[in-house]
Amino acid sequence: MEYPNTMTSSTASVGAPLAGAFSRALRAARTSLGGWPRALVALAAAALGLLYLFPLWHVGLKAPQYPEGLGMYIWVNQITGQGAHDLQNINGLNHYIGMKAIVPESIPELRFMPILVGGLIATGLLVALWGRRRVLHAWVAVFALGAVAGLADFWRWGNDYGHNLNPHAAIQIPGMSYQPPLIGTKQLLNFQATSWPALGGWIALAALLLAVGVAIREWRLARRSGR
Repeated sequence: MEYPNTMTSSTASVGAPLAGAFSRALRAARTSLGGWPRALVALAAAALGLLYLFPLWHVGLKAPQYPEGLGMYIWVNQITGQGAHDLQNINGLNHYIGMKAIVPESIPELRFMPILVGGLIATGLLVALWGRRRVLHAWVAVFALGAVAGLADFWRWGNDYGHNLNPHAAIQIPGMSYQPPLIGTKQLLNFQATSWPALGGWIALAALLLAVGVAIREWRLARRSGR
């Protein structure tokens, strides 16, 4: 009389779930971020909080009648003059050549940019906490696309201000436009206009480069492991 091998069947019934759990844990380890990458992603996300404290961009003007220069800072939620009356003086000059006045309250981007930056910070910290490579790559892609979109919007804003001029302006020069440079230096009549990232802009760039560096490293690791 033969008896069923209950020990073998019992071992198999227990071993299968254990093997599945081990396989899932191994797969998760291969697709998860290590401690240092998580810390660097958290650092990149947290650094964006400094954008609420420092301006993103600086636009300056120099001319013989303004040897000390005029300028304005673009923040995540406001536009301020480099000096106490610089924004007022820039608007006065713009009025003579037909450019629209720069009124921060009428610029919608200054209302929703703080929300977008806050969302980017929160999701970046969640990425560091969750620690999945695919989520990291998605966050970095959104971060990079947001930066490109911000520069494109800044160019569009400058193009609108520099080309849509009042036809009844006191000073009119046929064919002349006054769009400031996106980055760098440009001569506008007797004014030398400059446009460069301010401290907040450099911080944002450093955070983006750090996040991209981590994402590239993790992508290479994933290729080596076949995940």
